[in-house]
Amino acid sequence: MADIKISGRMAVKTLKKQLKDAYGVTVRVYNGVKFADDDATLASIRKGDAKGGEVSVNGHTLVGNFEKSILENYGIKIQIANGADTKLSDNKISLSAAGKE
Repeated sequence: MADIKISGRMAVKTLKKQLKDAYGVTVRVYNGVKFADDDATLASIRKGDAKGGEVSVNGHTLVGNFEKSILENYGIKIQIANGADTKLSDNKISLSAAGKE
């Protein structure tokens, strides 16, 4: 299971696809209270004084830690859901486990 490197230049749809392909999870990316446009880059929807930079994630990363990391680095709220996108994943399980729910 390779690490996925996430940067502000990445498009929302690329982030979703990479996490789906690697771990089987669905990523819900928000721009305010609405879902973010798939063609938007993470930097373009970044809020306020978020520091940006690169975030690295792997299958052992806990759902809650990943969501928090994206919020801290980009000011973007995300939610991890199961592969079928029918329920949100528990923050205390790994991304790999979330994809198997």
